[in-house]
Formats: sequence, C-alpha cells, structure tokens
Amino acid sequence: MLQMFRNLTKSKVGVGITLAFLALMALAFVGGDLANSSFFGGVAGGDRVADVGDERVDSADLVSNMNNALEAERQQNPTLTMPAFIAQGGLRQVLDQLLRRTALAVFGQENGLRVSDRLVDSELLQIGAFRGADGQFDANLFRATLAQRGLTEAAVREDLASGLYARQLLSPIALSPVMPASFGPRYAALLRERRQGAIALIPSDAYAPTAAPTDAQLQAFYRETSSSYIRPERRVLRYVTFGTDALPAVPAPTDAQIAQRFQRDAAQYGATEQRRFTQLIVPTEAAAQAIVAEVRGGTTLPASAGRKGLRTASIGPMTQGALTSQSSAAVATAAFAAASGGIATPARGPLGWYVLQVDAVERNPARTLAQVRGEIAQTLTQEARTAAVAGLGARVQDQLDDGATLAEVATSVKGTVATTRPATAEGVLYGTTSNERVPAELVRVLPSAFEMKEGEAQVAELVPGERFIAYDVGEITPSATAPLAEIREEVAGLWRRDQGAAAARAAAQRIQQRIAGGSTLAAALTAENKGLPAPRAVNLTRDQLAGQQQVPRPLALFFSMAKGTTKTLEEQGDGGWYVIQLADVQAPVIAQTDPLVLASLQQLGTATGEEYVQQFLAAVEAEVGVTRNADAIAGVTAQLTGAQ
Repeated sequence: MLQMFRNLTKSKVGVGITLAFLALMALAFVGGDLANSSFFGGVAGGDRVADVGDERVDSADLVSNMNNALEAERQQNPTLTMPAFIAQGGLRQVLDQLLRRTALAVFGQENGLRVSDRLVDSELLQIGAFRGADGQFDANLFRATLAQRGLTEAAVREDLASGLYARQLLSPIALSPVMPASFGPRYAALLRERRQGAIALIPSDAYAPTAAPTDAQLQAFYRETSSSYIRPERRVLRYVTFGTDALPAVPAPTDAQIAQRFQRDAAQYGATEQRRFTQLIVPTEAAAQAIVAEVRGGTTLPASAGRKGLRTASIGPMTQGALTSQSSAAVATAAFAAASGGIATPARGPLGWYVLQVDAVERNPARTLAQVRGEIAQTLTQEARTAAVAGLGARVQDQLDDGATLAEVATSVKGTVATTRPATAEGVLYGTTSNERVPAELVRVLPSAFEMKEGEAQVAELVPGERFIAYDVGEITPSATAPLAEIREEVAGLWRRDQGAAAARAAAQRIQQRIAGGSTLAAALTAENKGLPAPRAVNLTRDQLAGQQQVPRPLALFFSMAKGTTKTLEEQGDGGWYVIQLADVQAPVIAQTDPLVLASLQQLGTATGEEYVQQFLAAVEAEVGVTRNADAIAGVTAQLTGAQ
C-alpha cells in the first residue's frame, strides 16, 4: 500500500487518483470493514486530529481510513499488523492524503466549484459493489451495503463529492503543461549519454564490533527496533475432508423419471435449425438498402463493404434465439426468413442496421426418447449424486451448528481429523526452515480460517458437487513482538551490524574527504587498512541502464550525479555504504528531428504536470490553512498500536 501511494503520487494525475482511492477507502469499498467502533471517540489528545479551514478532521476519520488501508495492504501481505503498518509510515501517508483531499474540497467550495447531486449519482452508478445481478445499480443493495458497513448515505455522498472536487481541480493542472521545443534535444541527449566512473562498497561487517553488547546496549537497541521482531499470527487448523466416498451408491433413475425429464426438456430434443452468416453493420437504413441492392446485382457482400472502407464478419452457427440475444428480434426474424445463400432484408439492431447473408443452414431432426434415454439417465444420476453430496455438506453443517465436535463429524463421514502445525495466514508452517506449507486442501479456506474464532467450525466446498472440508481453529497465537530473551542472539547480531553500518558511514565520509584532497578512490580505500573490496569500474550508457529490469540504487545515483563529483549512499539492510565517483560524462548531439526529441518533450510535460500538482497542493493547504493536532494524532497512534 505504501509503495502504491508513492507510485500514484508520481503518476501524471497521481495525486487525484490517490485522493479518489482514499475516498473509496473511507467508504470501506476496498474490501475491509470500517474501523472497530471501540476506536471512535475517547482518543487521548482530543477527537480532532486536524482543522482544514473551517472543516474538522476527526480521529474517527483517521481511524477508519487506517483500518481500511491496512485491510487493503493485507490483500498482498496477509500477516501485516497495524503496529508494523504504522512503523512503515502508514499513518503519515494516510493522514497526508486525508488532509489533502479535505483541503481540495474546501478550496473548491470557496472558489465557486460545485458538485451536484446528479454528478455524485453518476459516481455511485459506477461502483460495482452496488450493482445487482443484472449489472445495474440496485438501490436495495446500496442501502444494505451501507447498513452492513455502518455508513450513512450522506457520508458516502460527501466522500464521493470530495473525490470529484479533487478531480476537477487537479486534472487540468496535470494535463496542461507543454514544454518548449528547444528543451527536447538537450534532454534527449541525456538518454544516450555515456558515464564513466567507479563504485566501492564499504561493508558493515568490516567495521562491526566483535565484542558482545552490554545488557543496557542490547535493551536500548531492542526497544528502538522492536517493530522488526513482530511475529505473525499463527493458527493450528484441524480438518476432515469428505465427499462421494461417504455416501451409499446412488440408485439408477426409473423409467418414469427418465420419461418425465424427456417431457420437461422436449424443446431441447426437438428439431433445431442453426445458421451461419456473413454480417455487415452500417449506420443508416439507406446505406443498408444500397448494399443489399449491390449484392442482389451480383457483387459479393465483402466486396461491397470493402469499397466503402468497411469489413464484414462471419458469425454462427447460431439459433434464431441466440441471434436475437446478440442483435434484436427484428434482425433474427429477417435472417431466418432468408433462403440459404440469400441476403436478408436489412433490420435495425443495437449497433445500427444489420445486413446478413445466409452462408449455411444446419437442420437437426428431433430425437426420440429411445435415442436420448442413456443421455438422460446419465444426467439424472449425476444430479442425484450432486444432490446427495450437497445434502451431506448441509447435514454436516447442521451437526456442527447443533454442537457436534469435529471428531464426531469425522466419524459420521467415515473420515479422520488431521491437525496442522501452527501456520501463518500465508499458509506457511511457522518455524520450519524450508518454508513448508499447509496441505493443498486448506489453501482455499485459509482466509476464512483466519477470521474464525477458536473452536468455531465451518464447512466449505473443495470441488463443487464432489468434495467438502469441515474445519476449525484449534489454537490461536496472536501477532506480537518476540520477547528479547527468545531472540537475544539475533538481536545481538543486528546490533553488531547496526554499529558496523554507523562505522562504515564514517569510513565512507573519510574516503570521500580523501578523494576531495586529491586521492584516487582505490588509494582512499587502502588507507582504511580494513582490506576493503576494490572499487568496481562503471562504463555505461543511459540506454544500457534503462535496459536493466531493476536498476541498482548505486547506479541510479551514479546517473543523477554531476561530472567530477563523489557521493555516498547507504546499502539497504545495514549492509554498508557505497562511495560513488563519477569521472566523465559524454553526451551526443541530437538533431531536432530525432524521434527521441518528441518522446522527451512528452515525458517532460508529464514530469512538469506532476510538479505543478505538487506545488498546487502545497499552495491549497497554505491558502485554506491546515493545523494538525499532534496530541490527538499521537493518541490515535497509541490506540491503533494497543499502547493506550
């Protein structure tokens, strides 16, 4: 989620998209529930986390957005906890977006923008969660969804209106920039420039202390980095699978049952006619009649269409009913009235006027009961077997609802209860070195298993109409920070690495100073007397860099530096520090007519649009006035992390 926020704010209309996305998150349409009601109100530091102009942003708004952002992130990372999410910067990101969205709405209203009820209605119609089985907006489903999530229609409309204000304000800004043509060749040359230099890694391990940390040092480091030791929630699952093997043999259908089914499906076994067509659709009846006249005069339908810049399509075989569904009753009636090889009278359909030529007619005679007896018997047997299995699943669920244990259910279905070792929501058996996973039959029910209470059993289909699984949760171990006593050696190792990283940073700065004094990179490394790895020479064009699937961070910095400079960069994970030296930059001359110039101007326009949006947002916040309540924000943080 955090990466998605970053990516969105870097896109052409990213901020607007992000704001609209957060508007939906506030409505809990991304799959998560609303914030737990226990979070609303009573936050230490007050219930108002910020004032945006004359509008207040309550702690409940922030909490609901945080809970929904976490639920959305759990779609990719099921084991993520709220403390870990906040430690990654989640609360800051969500609050920033919430305040920006509110500021844009206030600014829009103060400057004459309006969002009508009809415009909000059009947004509601596009939300899939409110569409019924026919794909249309369902008012009853809309109200039921809001009631289920504890929302009011007014709150929904207010959030959608905020997103619409953001769209009206930001879209023109992001789409407006056009860069001068003279910028193109210079920036195009950057894409083909060649850079030469060297990169050296100063590993943390070379400077890490060998002595063990004191208890005070270890305790302090553990407190500072406690979010790194959060263990995921684990659950022990118990289950039994069952299906047709738990049922007696299904009796063969009787003659009466077969005859009854034959009578019921008489239309299916009656005579049928299917046709293949060459189809052309034109906008007017006059155009359709003109084409029909040409075809009846000896021109083929594809040739007539081609002279007008049109193209025919082959459709079928299909029945008259199928063609009616695809076009209209008038089109199908005309098409099935024409003779084989003939052209049908033009008729109007949903896309225009249809001209159809009959390419082939396939007629199938009616079938007798004797001819389809075996087919019907097989269908009835399968239906009986499916019904019996479904009935077995319902019977097992009734047993569980009446208080039966999983072991009693297993006896009734002639199965055996299996028990897993503690597993994470991702299906990994916790504590195994080879990342062993739960059995395949449990994968489908893992999401619901991690929502169930301990000892609560459920039944689910594994193979529709064939196999079921009954399962419950035998033991739940909540997510929590691992006690220091259990991970002392691991924390001590991380402390050494952290100390080594700090010393490696100081070493990188010393090396940088030596280079500034005239030393070469290789000599500056040797002066450390640590046996550091030799520098790696770099000689690349920007095109070669762009061809890499993932650009290493040192190379990304290397291609953003000025010629003759030396910079330092931290390796991820306390691995050490890089010293990056850029010796030479060679940029070719690019002609104004080079296609790369136009592409560069388009990219510059996009980047400028992003910058305009960021500056506009900052200006809006300054104009409207945004005041944050640090105490209330800290109170929300404490409540979400369980510290309050």
